[in-house]
Amino acid sequence: MLLTMIGDSLSAPDLAAFAFFVVAWVGHALTTAGHVFSRPCLSQLMNAQREAWLRTMAGREMRMVDTGIMTGLQQGTAFFASSSLIALGGCFALLQSSDAVLAVLADVPYSPEPTRALFEDKVLGLAVILAYAFFKFGWAYRLFNYCSILIGAVPQAGDAVDPDELERSVSRAIGMNVVAGGHFNAGLRAMFFSIGYLGWFLGPIALAATTLFILTVLVRRQYFSRAREALAAQA
Repeated sequence: MLLTMIGDSLSAPDLAAFAFFVVAWVGHALTTAGHVFSRPCLSQLMNAQREAWLRTMAGREMRMVDTGIMTGLQQGTAFFASSSLIALGGCFALLQSSDAVLAVLADVPYSPEPTRALFEDKVLGLAVILAYAFFKFGWAYRLFNYCSILIGAVPQAGDAVDPDELERSVSRAIGMNVVAGGHFNAGLRAMFFSIGYLGWFLGPIALAATTLFILTVLVRRQYFSRAREALAAQA
């Protein structure tokens, strides 16, 4: 969709840099979903911990700690949803101040002289990315709400309940929590890559460089960080 929107005004270097941006984003999404490498990433290892948490929850009579965890997940999701919406509003403010921003960009060394049409296309592209992030966070927030309800529907320890029904209720809560976490991660990924996208305002070379930087940071965190090592050691 972004290519359709801005493709008409792109030069060959811009098109190549933007294609690299899209490939990096999609490739990272497919990789962390387990569709490329068998080596589990941080997000996949955390999904296993989500399952461990909710199975432990099913054996507790008092579930205040689980309520607190869900509240934290919902608050974090709401924060990023609000942040992406505020940033989206900032894009429209940029469109209203195009002349002033173009004057600043024209003074940046080693960057091509921007045109108003291309600048506005780039801002609209950034707005699309932020809108995508907002919808992902908004949906994740709703799914975490659903997960809270499903957790409440899990019978308490000691209740006379069919083991198969207990397993089904726990599995429903686990599945909803994992799906919600996936949408939250997709929203975060969009926010991170929107930072890389900002390099495009300085030209195609800057876009390729910032995209590569963001991709390197994300890959390191998912596959080579201390956080992953802490989880992998217990796997």
